[in-house]
Amino acid sequence: MAKLKTANLDPGHESLPDVVRVVQQIRAHWPKVRIVLRGDSGFCREDLMCWCEENEVLYVFGIARNSRLLKRIFKELKKARKRYFEQKKPQRIFKDFTYRTLKSWSRRRRVVGKAEYLAKGANPRFVVTNLPPHRAGAKRLYEKLYCARGDMENRIKEQQLGLFADRTSAATMRANQLRLYFASFAYVLLHGLRRLGLKGGSLARAQCTTIRLKLLQVGARLKITVRKVWLSLSESYPYAKVFAQILANLRRHPLWESSG
Repeated sequence: MAKLKTANLDPGHESLPDVVRVVQQIRAHWPKVRIVLRGDSGFCREDLMCWCEENEVLYVFGIARNSRLLKRIFKELKKARKRYFEQKKPQRIFKDFTYRTLKSWSRRRRVVGKAEYLAKGANPRFVVTNLPPHRAGAKRLYEKLYCARGDMENRIKEQQLGLFADRTSAATMRANQLRLYFASFAYVLLHGLRRLGLKGGSLARAQCTTIRLKLLQVGARLKITVRKVWLSLSESYPYAKVFAQILANLRRHPLWESSG
């Protein structure tokens, strides 16, 4: 059983053992699957990047900007600023180059720099990767692969805020881990409901909180017989049609027939 980490360490600290364990479990079932790690600058660690490079695991990590990196995209930032004042809208220019830190990195690596200028001023960002340019150009690497982290974080927030995964106030780590398990199970169930039952409806992209409050946390009468479970909602329930649509969508799924 995996153990929870204490909160006095940043996310990237000692992340390698966890990555190794998860990757090994995935490859035990799907040995040829392509694995891509994606993380912010907290995971830009030499040990983690080296292990990925030696074990055919791809990665895209953010890098904290510094004077040497900013110098590499100085011309691009200047050009983006000029375009911004000419066109009066945000500008992005990407630069692909190789880079190595003065001490911490053991080798040169591919880095993509984003020279962006907004109304609030310059907004440079950098990512490091072992993906070759022919598999992901600079613009696609940053916008499609790296920036998709934001949506992943939204899913984590759904579990924390909407399904109470942040309630880890028990006296023992084991009890708090059990609470996290319950929140994780609940998220998997609600995500399945959203993906299969709510597909094509007004709540197809609803967050877990919305689904919980509008579809689950409602008054109803439950009647259980030998063969069936009856759920009776009020005739004035505003989402009765949504409930009917969910049932119709689930009945069309192949697993529904196999379970009957």
